[in-house]
Amino acid sequence: MIRKRLPMFAALLALSLVIAACGDDDATTTDVGVTKVASVAGGPHPFFDPWEEGTADAVVAFELGGGTYEFPPQWELTAQNNLIETLVAQGYNAFNIFPGDANGTNALIDELNAQGIPAIAAGGCTSEPSSAEFCLATDVGHSAYIATKALIAAMGDMCTVDEPCMIVHIASRLVDPNTQARIAAVDLATYETEGRVKVLQHLTDSDDQENATEKISAILASNGDEIDGMISVAYVGSSVAATLLRNLGDKRIKFVGIDDDPEVLSAIEDGFAVGTMSQNPYGQAFLGSFVLDRIRNGCTVNPDAPFLIDTGTFLITADGAPVGDIESVAIADYVQARVDLTEELRSTFEANYLICP
Repeated sequence: MIRKRLPMFAALLALSLVIAACGDDDATTTDVGVTKVASVAGGPHPFFDPWEEGTADAVVAFELGGGTYEFPPQWELTAQNNLIETLVAQGYNAFNIFPGDANGTNALIDELNAQGIPAIAAGGCTSEPSSAEFCLATDVGHSAYIATKALIAAMGDMCTVDEPCMIVHIASRLVDPNTQARIAAVDLATYETEGRVKVLQHLTDSDDQENATEKISAILASNGDEIDGMISVAYVGSSVAATLLRNLGDKRIKFVGIDDDPEVLSAIEDGFAVGTMSQNPYGQAFLGSFVLDRIRNGCTVNPDAPFLIDTGTFLITADGAPVGDIESVAIADYVQARVDLTEELRSTFEANYLICP
């Protein structure tokens, strides 16, 4: 049944690991009593690598019948749909899916539901109304807003109405359902400065090595002297920007990235980046697998539950000191911080968002 719900910030939650016996009509695959979960990305991308570990750990923790992490060879909705159809034929009966298209993936999820196969939109949301059980993802608008506020704080008093700071926003693929929300968040944070900070350019489609290198190099070459700050909400774009700023050897341009690529973390430690926004891909796959199994075992979604459950975001800095009003976590502590977020979310997910027999 399609439920129309508004996104909201999720409360951090606590654990209930008791798994009830599965009903005999929850799936149409080979063994209706056993959950086999597949976590399927939209295409090849390093952000999704932790989905493999998260899915495998969930299989062990919740005694599932099997699990796999897969992605199509290219970012095409048809390729992703074909992959999922193949996995269904192999007996997988629960799916964490990064939407290859915010609208198009809804049709696929409808087809899965018709076969008694539940699905969660993971890492990015499908358009509402959606028959996905939940969207387990970073609240990307909130994350981009926090990152931009941290960048503005790092630039500090150099930004005035008479001489505003100019920033460049490095964004991901335009077809990514998260991109427009992030652009809006960056624009909102700069708008709130009342003219002290302005966006020089949004560099979209900058999340593969070739495009990111070409676009970021070009704008640094042509406008480097007028750029005061850079924010990247793209994984590869963050890595490329960190490397290029290091190569320039000038720490004048303040930079905030996203995710935990080693180049970005190294740039933070060496002062070429202010920080980077952590997401929780591991938690998306781990928590999603838990929720899908509970649904296959007779739980239903609480009609009052939000569609978007924020899987967590925070700023990583070298020492964990606040950046302006933005709190941060030290590089040495961020992995454990993500584990803690996942545990808190998992702990009372059933009590808060599900109705179980």
